Amino acid sequence: MSYQLREVSVPVLPAGHADIRVLHFSDLHLTPARKREIADIKSFAELAPDLVISTGDFLAHQDAVPVVLEALSGLLDLPGLFVFGSNDYYAPRFKNPLNYLKKDHGKRVMGDELPWQGLASSLEQLGWINLNHHKAFITINDTVIEARGTDDAHLNRDNYSLVAGKPDKKADLAIGVTHAPYLRLIESMTQDDLDLIFAGHTHGGQVRLPWFGESKALTTNCDLPNWRARGLTRGDNEPWLHVSAGMGTSPFARIRLASPPEVSLVTLQAAF
Repeated sequence: MSYQLREVSVPVLPAGHADIRVLHFSDLHLTPARKREIADIKSFAELAPDLVISTGDFLAHQDAVPVVLEALSGLLDLPGLFVFGSNDYYAPRFKNPLNYLKKDHGKRVMGDELPWQGLASSLEQLGWINLNHHKAFITINDTVIEARGTDDAHLNRDNYSLVAGKPDKKADLAIGVTHAPYLRLIESMTQDDLDLIFAGHTHGGQVRLPWFGESKALTTNCDLPNWRARGLTRGDNEPWLHVSAGMGTSPFARIRLASPPEVSLVTLQAAF
């Protein structure tokens, strides 16, 4: 196994509700040539989750849709939720890696359009729920979950107003799903009293520096503070935020330093 399994528990369920094991992955950036990564992703099924959540960037190649579906084949019979990221829409291009450390002025260098419609259609036909600007209800282990999602904020495709509002009273748990965890989305979901947000995009910083027994991200590639680049965090009076450091990289920047590829098993538990 060439990836790290991050395991965390979050006390967000009502008293008496059974645990829910959520497999959260992000940023696969798959191409047909990534045989080791494909094998790693196939092994996710061995974790036997109750629910799968993908926070986008499945693709990195024009021919990657069947590759993604094959890699995820062991999970596609399970309940699943997904949104897209910028690299699902446009193929990667070479960029100066140092630009990631500069202030983000909103300028994007994008390649050719990728076949994201085919990926969305295939995942939906296999039963996964497309949360790009949608709400949905799903029942897992007798817990009713209201899930809402946005399209990619990194490309300014997000429009939270399409899913805004307080959670439905029939929901036991309210979650948000988005690719890039920009503060505007976290603030909007906070105002709506969501319990938990899932996101990706950051690659955990991708290059991290050793820091007092841990490591420190140099960037999140968005306006999320660097200390929240991966894992489970919570700001004052905010929902819990779980950011996946992701499995892959752009084909033009294959280096991850002190931020290994990872998938997360997030256990939702009853609050005490």
